Amino acid sequence: IGIDLGTTQSLVGVVDAGFPILLADAQGSRMTRSVVYYGGAEAAPVVGAEAWRRRVTEGARTVVSVKRLIGRRAGDHAMEDGKPDRGSDGEPEAGGRFGGMGPEVRAGADGSLGIVMDGVWRSPIEISAAILRRLKEVAEAALERPVARAVITVPAYFNDAQRQATREAGRLAGLKVERILNEPTAAALAFGLDKLGGRSRVAVYDLGGGTFDVSILELNDGIFQVLATHGDTRLGGDDFDLLLAQWLASELEGGWSGLTSLERARFLESAVEAKHALSFQEEVEVRLPFWRGAESFVRTVTRREFEKLIKPLLERTGKLCRKAMSDAGLTPADLSAAVLVGGSTRLPAVREIAAEIFGREPDTSRHPDETVALGAVIQAGILSGAMRRVVLLDVTPLSLGIETFGGLMNVILPRNTTIPAKAGELFTNAVTDQPGMRIRVLQGEREMARDNWTLGEFEVGFEKGPKGSARVGVQFSIDADGILTILARDTKTGLDKVVEIRHAAVDVSEAKVGEMIAQSVDHAFEDMTERQWAEAALKSRELLDAVAGALPLAGDALDDSARGEIRQGVAGVEAALEAGDLRRLKTANATLDEATETLAAILVEQAMDAAVAKKMGI
Repeated sequence: IGIDLGTTQSLVGVVDAGFPILLADAQGSRMTRSVVYYGGAEAAPVVGAEAWRRRVTEGARTVVSVKRLIGRRAGDHAMEDGKPDRGSDGEPEAGGRFGGMGPEVRAGADGSLGIVMDGVWRSPIEISAAILRRLKEVAEAALERPVARAVITVPAYFNDAQRQATREAGRLAGLKVERILNEPTAAALAFGLDKLGGRSRVAVYDLGGGTFDVSILELNDGIFQVLATHGDTRLGGDDFDLLLAQWLASELEGGWSGLTSLERARFLESAVEAKHALSFQEEVEVRLPFWRGAESFVRTVTRREFEKLIKPLLERTGKLCRKAMSDAGLTPADLSAAVLVGGSTRLPAVREIAAEIFGREPDTSRHPDETVALGAVIQAGILSGAMRRVVLLDVTPLSLGIETFGGLMNVILPRNTTIPAKAGELFTNAVTDQPGMRIRVLQGEREMARDNWTLGEFEVGFEKGPKGSARVGVQFSIDADGILTILARDTKTGLDKVVEIRHAAVDVSEAKVGEMIAQSVDHAFEDMTERQWAEAALKSRELLDAVAGALPLAGDALDDSARGEIRQGVAGVEAALEAGDLRRLKTANATLDEATETLAAILVEQAMDAAVAKKMGI
């Protein structure tokens, strides 16, 4: 299994049938809160969402952001400019509490930092092991078999003590840690950056819930080398939350310091919600009803105010990025790509400063919370032999097909078809004397052609003739490099038309794929209804044309009663088409079908008589 042991969220995944997937717990969530609650000396620790919910009411028994402490000793310095730890307003030195909340941090007998609860000192290794044990349980429940080997990610700037502490936490959780993988390397794997041609240099900007790091990687023939890395173990979304919570409380008498631990927890919870909302809203109203007896709290915060609060922290990330590039001897122009990783990179201000630092729009095409975990899963798959080589373009992200008569999307290669792949269908002319066929190549998950993306169009000519007389075979073929080739063949003449579409069929950003799939789900009912209408209407028009041509041929062989029934059926179909009622049209089609059975039998009999007469020379 591959594990991203994060400061605020952790994920686990595995390579299944050659594909890296992240595993969900019983509630359907792929992300497990890196939070541990201890109910007492003898009680088993509670991990995840339930522990997070207890943070407000039982903060002194709830451990958050333990990754900030793992492998650290009293007197250790922060990585950012060698400054010492920031005490109770940041990640604590010995004796402190983050934001004045949570259990107390104390140095153990060996000088390493840990948590004290009920007089019991617990090491970050023990607490991290509880999180890893929970992830192991999630994986075993999903896979329905035991797991014992893992790849676990850590920040690139973690020192040897922090790496060994992480490895030991894995061992206590019952896992053999096969590799400790740098998070930026994992992110690069997930982005598929190993496929960049020649010698490439990439910046990975990773801003998570509790830590920040930036790494400059050099990729040469699929091998990653870290040229430079800088970071801050006490800079992330948690710090943004704390600043906003303190700002919200600043107008109260006594401010933040005048609040109880429980009140601080409520303000912090509201700050988290407000921060998330400000990622896509210009302002949000924070409400804490009856937060102190009958007293309620209401305050509006704008995105501009929030960005002003966190600006000094974002500027620190810029300073660290420039230092990393300087250490690597590079300028922004020397980079092939800059990618953003970590949930905090959703903030517009973060994306703006990253664009400014690296002189380009950063790549945000992967899920910010899941990128590192996917990289860990890919590395785990390589080590286990489940993936012989790193291939991310191994399935079609969206369905591929062509537009057919009536404006319908006809799927030839369904979404998630493993590539290389080949499939085709036979099509015919929809109207008499049609001189050719326009092949419009589509990509997407919607039922109607107009709602999907057009990849290309071309014409295929064929001999004019009655409706249904032409036969054109259309074949879609995607090779391992993601190149889509469309072959259209007139089966009568054997003439081929070949069109090549390079990469467009597979190079689709995750955001665009997600958007298309979401739209297909949102519009599934109306799309299917419209498709059924289009198909029923096509059948109706075919029936009406056939009846109009066949009635005169029947002559006196068709009695007046049968003719009246057919005309009544025709009127029913025409009325249903006019009304636009699908159910009524289906019923009318069936009625007309049934009414024309006698007519069809007469025409078949006439054709047989004509054939016999011709054979006998009559």
